[in-house]
Amino acid sequence: MGSFKIEGGHRLQGELTPQGAKNEALQVLCAVLLTSEPVIIRNVPDIVDVNKMIDLLRAMGVAVEKLGGGDWRFQAKQVDIEFFLRPEFKKMGGGLRGSVMVVGPSLARFGKGYIPTPGGDKIGRRRMDTHFIGFERLGATISYDRAEGFFKAEAKQLKGTYMLLDEASVTGTANIVMAAVLAEGQTTIFNAACEPYLQQLCNMLVRMGAKIRGIGSNLLTIDGVKELGGTEHRMLPDMIEIGSFIGMAALTRSSITIKDTGYEHLGIIPDTFRRLGITVERKGDDIHVPAQEHYTIQRFIDGSLMNISDAPWPGFTPDLISIVIVAATQAKGSVLIHQKMFESRLFFVDKLIEMGAQITLCDPHRVQVNGLNFEQALRGITMTSPDIRAGVSLLIAALSAEGTSTIHNIEQVDRGYQHIAERLNALGARIQRLP
Repeated sequence: MGSFKIEGGHRLQGELTPQGAKNEALQVLCAVLLTSEPVIIRNVPDIVDVNKMIDLLRAMGVAVEKLGGGDWRFQAKQVDIEFFLRPEFKKMGGGLRGSVMVVGPSLARFGKGYIPTPGGDKIGRRRMDTHFIGFERLGATISYDRAEGFFKAEAKQLKGTYMLLDEASVTGTANIVMAAVLAEGQTTIFNAACEPYLQQLCNMLVRMGAKIRGIGSNLLTIDGVKELGGTEHRMLPDMIEIGSFIGMAALTRSSITIKDTGYEHLGIIPDTFRRLGITVERKGDDIHVPAQEHYTIQRFIDGSLMNISDAPWPGFTPDLISIVIVAATQAKGSVLIHQKMFESRLFFVDKLIEMGAQITLCDPHRVQVNGLNFEQALRGITMTSPDIRAGVSLLIAALSAEGTSTIHNIEQVDRGYQHIAERLNALGARIQRLP
């Protein structure tokens, strides 16, 4: 495992440009399987999970060309469907949660889509029922080999239908949409996810020739077409990285400008950080977080304790709950933070408590943070990153801490954040990557 050694206590200064959105990338990369024509995708982040997805597409027979910067060209003209049954596919697909989204486009175009039980963050159970129930509604036959941990979806011709999703799953909605665009007839998806990244996928598919109505709402209507063509697509900035930088600026009392944020796509993210008392200034499409010696957690109008919780879009994204927790550790006041979706995501707070944070873990889904108001600095410790977002939260805590911290298993951080140590060191951080 690789490690970060962080010398804390240094204020940062300067500008950062967010990477392309990780969660969008995993969707739109899978969409290239829906056409034999070239697809160019721009602003693709250079991170482990996305690179794994590109390697998987290449192994499936997709022609892949890096055009420079974050721009890539894909052409799925000669896809090797038999690759699905080879051991190397099970190994590659099993190491990446997002690999499940190759099933929808493969099923739609080739009549079959297979996937091993995918890996990813260890943040609790992440069921895939929504994906496969959706495929069944479209007429696919689903089987699961428990011994192999292998899912199979097969159909000679998918047929449009009405479906009410049991949860507004982002990846589930994306997978079903990619299957439905080539299905025969009309598909209606109610309780669909409507995150900006799902909107991006739908708009990309429309440019490829798909017929989708209701984009941006939770009711999608899709009229199937016989084939799709090529397109060019530019990915949004990563809203999770933007939120991470806001929290980092506050906790390290730094002055940071985040450039080209795609502000209109950030929803309530800026206002959620403002609830913690953090100054978030919009300047055109940029965000400026000035250095603050103190920031005070707001209360509700009736004076009751602030409560921040995650919810499906347009609610607050669960991927930023970890960042809100760490930012609150040095605020003035208290906040109850409720993470509803994953029962293991909050367990990283034991590391923050060891660093000196005043946090009470109420249950697997709720923590109360009593801010220190910078009257007592966090202290550097040695810790291990359990998942992408917790890993960056621990990195932010270490940047603000007194003394030196070591974070092991930083491969988790590299899965979602592009060259993070180098970018932060350019602002004055002191992060050393150890082999």
